[in-house]
Amino acid sequence: MMRTKIEHEKIGDRGAGACAGEEPARVAILGGHALSRAGIRSLLLASGAVAVVGEAADRAAAIALVERQQPEIVVLDLDMSDGNCVDLIARLSAASANTRIVALTCSCDRDLHRQAVRRGAVGLVHKDQPPEILVKAVQRVHAGEAWLDRSLTASVLSELSRGSNRSGQSPEAERIASLTAREREVIECVGAGLKNREIARRLFITDVTVRHHLTSIFAKLGVSHRLELIIYAYRHGLSSLPR
Repeated sequence: MMRTKIEHEKIGDRGAGACAGEEPARVAILGGHALSRAGIRSLLLASGAVAVVGEAADRAAAIALVERQQPEIVVLDLDMSDGNCVDLIARLSAASANTRIVALTCSCDRDLHRQAVRRGAVGLVHKDQPPEILVKAVQRVHAGEAWLDRSLTASVLSELSRGSNRSGQSPEAERIASLTAREREVIECVGAGLKNREIARRLFITDVTVRHHLTSIFAKLGVSHRLELIIYAYRHGLSSLPR
């Protein structure tokens, strides 16, 4: 029997490596091919500390799944056959504000990659890359980081920086003024591409303190993840574009 719309949920399906007391990353897998979804599921579950909360095979089922389950991470195959999946990124972000999207693609079209990031993807993995790269991308994005290659990051951020309106910064002055000196240092480090552990070493603080600072920064500036913070920092002069 052929089904045109497929949606599976296994709420308790988590990796064997998830430790007692730790909350696993709640992941939804969106893609048009059952074998590809099964491969991604097996790969992520084998990595540990991941709970796959559902799968969807088309746009309508994908949006419904994300609205209902509110996953922390979505792994989205941009090569789904039933429409423009770059546009789907924005729909998924609207369906769940705290969901971060890792896009998978076999396309080498840099414009497609830039569009995906502009719509809200914070991770992008090419299907030619080794399987462990997807695992790393999901882990990093769940930790609040972005998983994009340097050239793509620089291209998107430079484009956004050029398009920003300097005269429009004044409404943000109060938010920026609320930042402490240490929070500004953390923002500079994030803008320079440093990970939490590297920031901790540079500023002589703990990883936990870095996470606390980032939580405070996100709340003060109204951003929800690391890539948004980087874009905000470049737009408002809190960090400089990498050379």
